Amino acid sequence: MQREGSPWRGLSVVYFRELFDHLTSVRMLVLQFLVVLLGGAVVYFAAEQIRNTTAEDPFLFLRLFAPPGQSLLSFVLVLSILVPILAIGLGFDAINGEYNRRTMSRILAQPIYRDALLFGKFLAGLSTIAIALVTLWLLVIGFGLLRLGVPPSGEEIGRLFIFLLVTIAYAGIWLALAVTFSVFFRSTATAALVALGLWLFLALLWPALAQMLGEVISPSDIRFAQLGLPTPDTLAWQQGLSRVSPGTLYGEAVVAMLNPDAQSMTTLLAQFQGRIGAPLPLDQSIMQAWPQMVSLIAGTILLYVIGYVAFQRQEVRA
Repeated sequence: MQREGSPWRGLSVVYFRELFDHLTSVRMLVLQFLVVLLGGAVVYFAAEQIRNTTAEDPFLFLRLFAPPGQSLLSFVLVLSILVPILAIGLGFDAINGEYNRRTMSRILAQPIYRDALLFGKFLAGLSTIAIALVTLWLLVIGFGLLRLGVPPSGEEIGRLFIFLLVTIAYAGIWLALAVTFSVFFRSTATAALVALGLWLFLALLWPALAQMLGEVISPSDIRFAQLGLPTPDTLAWQQGLSRVSPGTLYGEAVVAMLNPDAQSMTTLLAQFQGRIGAPLPLDQSIMQAWPQMVSLIAGTILLYVIGYVAFQRQEVRA
């Protein structure tokens, strides 16, 4: 039997209040409109390409999300760009917004604990993103049914469902980062700019820096270079450093799910250029992507714990 004033009661109050605010806010409507508009345009062109150029393909619905040879017009790449923006837009003012509105002391004066407040806000933001992504996922599948005229196979549905879960986990890590910054910075503008700046750094600059640092830590062997092959130690360092970026982890997990022909983990753009070998079964693809999935979830938990500890140490004055 649940006791009066337990943290779970406070959690439900915060969660449903924040969820309602997110779903009815103009900010969320604008962000979701951008995702639907850009994603819909990309999927339309992908469907037209499949109808015109694809003959016998057992993974037609997977090509909607990641058409081979069209990496710059990929629905996956659109999500990899817009999902972090959506997550940061929902979380950058989660805590500091309450301070700026001078409502933090009023909220905590109620039978609501700090951990329930922080987790309720994070869970509401993640639920909002999940609702938007599930809706978009169903719209794309429905559009594929209309344009392609064939239903997806069971394996395709399984792969697309895992892809959806990975995308939600990818959104979770950026949401946790934004919420953590909202704890550290009292200014909402500063929290948003720092979060967006870190995302741009990890998405645009870090892959090149990882290649350079890997070469410095473990220089290439000239014997491998003469054969046109990468040095194993250098490649291991470069891949390990590049996986610091959530975008790299997300890209590698998506490669395994949406490209059954991929036999190894490399970058998103390289693997979607064409088929490599025979298609892998779903369970083998999940095993390939499992470390990346776990890393995304672990990163989300780590960032949330950092924000949680910092929030618990902050002083709340009336």
